[in-house]
Amino acid sequence: MDLGVLVDDKLTMSQQCALVAKKANGILGCMKKSVDSRSREVLFPLYSALLRPHLEYCVQFWVPQFKKDEELLKRVLRRTTKKVRGLQHLSYKERLKELCLFRLKKRRLRGDLLNAYKCLKSGFQKDGAKLFSVVPSDRTSVNRYILKHRQFHLNRRKNFFTLRVTEQWSRLPREVVESPSLEILKTHLEAVLCNLL
Repeated sequence: MDLGVLVDDKLTMSQQCALVAKKANGILGCMKKSVDSRSREVLFPLYSALLRPHLEYCVQFWVPQFKKDEELLKRVLRRTTKKVRGLQHLSYKERLKELCLFRLKKRRLRGDLLNAYKCLKSGFQKDGAKLFSVVPSDRTSVNRYILKHRQFHLNRRKNFFTLRVTEQWSRLPREVVESPSLEILKTHLEAVLCNLL
């Protein structure tokens, strides 16, 4: 355990996912007991301040690797959105759309892309060069900065940050990849991710 993240000897994150889901469900239970209001104006800020940090803390490292772990975390967000007054009759997908929330998988992808940008463009360029190699592309339909990750021989590395982000980064439109600042990138990503996954 390092930085509060549980990893087993096979580098799987199931224990971490279970721990995060347990903490988040405990907080959700406390919210239910102590907050009478079920309006989105009350519940959404509570979710953002109390639950989301647990669901996203260090997630670039411990991303769920198995469907059962993904489902465990998804259940937390599903329960949270179902508590909002007037949305109980809607499907999970419709509730997320109504609340302008991304699914957890999409939030993790957003975090991956933001971290890739920091590695490549910000003050971490030297570290980023160790993680990725940039393959210039002359094709105008895609961005000019196609990422290529180092090759790994172990199958357990397939969920590592460098492997997860390279394909997604290389699919981004040119204007997103060439964003002059992190804030502009965030704005572009919001629009792009609405159409992804």
